[in-house]
Amino acid sequence: MISNDFLSIRDFTAEELTEFIELARLIKTNPELFNDSLKGQTLALIFEKPSLRTRVSFDVGIHQLGGHALYLSPAEINLGKRESVYDVGKNLERMVQAIMIRTFSHQIVEQMAEWTCVPIINGLTDFSHPCQALADYLTILEHKEQVAGMRIAYIGDGNNVAHSLLFCGVQLGAHVRIATPPGYEPNPDAVRWAREHAITSGGSCLLTNDPVEAARGADVLYTDVWASMGRESEQAERAILFRPYQINSGLMRLAKPDAIFLHCLPAHRGDEVTTEVIDGPQSVVYQQAENRVHVQKAIMVELMKHDVVDSLRSVVFHLPLHV
Repeated sequence: MISNDFLSIRDFTAEELTEFIELARLIKTNPELFNDSLKGQTLALIFEKPSLRTRVSFDVGIHQLGGHALYLSPAEINLGKRESVYDVGKNLERMVQAIMIRTFSHQIVEQMAEWTCVPIINGLTDFSHPCQALADYLTILEHKEQVAGMRIAYIGDGNNVAHSLLFCGVQLGAHVRIATPPGYEPNPDAVRWAREHAITSGGSCLLTNDPVEAARGADVLYTDVWASMGRESEQAERAILFRPYQINSGLMRLAKPDAIFLHCLPAHRGDEVTTEVIDGPQSVVYQQAENRVHVQKAIMVELMKHDVVDSLRSVVFHLPLHV
C-alpha cells in the first residue's frame, strides 16, 4: 500500500510513482468510474502561498470525485504564528479527511504529517513540488509514449520544481539535465539522492551551467520563472544573470525536432521563455496544467479511499505505461 501522505517524490518507489500515473490516466479517460469515490469526504486546503492551478485543480478535482474542498487563506491560518502547526493539524484531523498544504518551509508539511492522523498532501514547498512532477511526467508520457530513456532538459533556476522533476525522472529511468547559472544549482542533497537512485533505475542526472549542453538532442525542454515566490526582491538581479538561459526558438532548434516544451506556470513571456515558444506548436503547457487535476485526483483517491483503487484494479484493464 502507498504511503498515507504525499510529501515528496523521494518517498515513493518507481513502482508506486507508476501507480499514481497509471491511476491518473485511468481517471482522465474514464472519469465516470470515480464520480462518487470521495462522496462525503472533505479536503482542507491551507494556502500560505497564492495559486491559480493548485487551488482550482484540487477544488475541482475533489468535487468531481464526489467530495468537497474547504479553502483556508493565510489570514485564517497563518501557520506557526496565529496558531501552531501542531494545533492546526490536531483540530483539522477531527473535522476533515485530508489536508493539502501550500507553504514555504518543507518542514511544515513534514511536521503536519508527523502530528496528524489524516493524509497530508504537499501542494508546494520551497524544496519540492511533487504534484507538479506527476503532472509533468503524465504529460511527457502522453506525448512520448514512454519516460524511460527520455532526455529532459530543465533550464533556469534549480528550485523546487527542478528538484521534483529530477526525483521523478531518475526514478522512472529518464536522463535529466539541469542547466543553471553558477550558484543557482539544485540543492546538493537533492542531486546526491538523484544520482544514487539513477544507478539502479538506468536514468541519469547531469548538472551544467551551459544551456546549450542541456538542450542539445533533448526530448523535452522545461523552464520556470527566474524568481520564485519569496524571492521577488531578487527579480532585477536574476533578470540579468538568467538572460542566457531563456528558452527561445534558437534553443528549441537544438532539441529534437519533435521535442515538447513544458512550463509549470505562471510564465513571464520575454523572460524565461519567448512568446513564440510558449505559444508555439511544440508547447503543451496547458495540457500540462490540466493534468494537475488528474494526478491530484489520483493522489486523493489513493490516500483517502485506497479501497476504491484496489477494487477497480481488479476489474479494469491495467494500462501499460512503458516507464
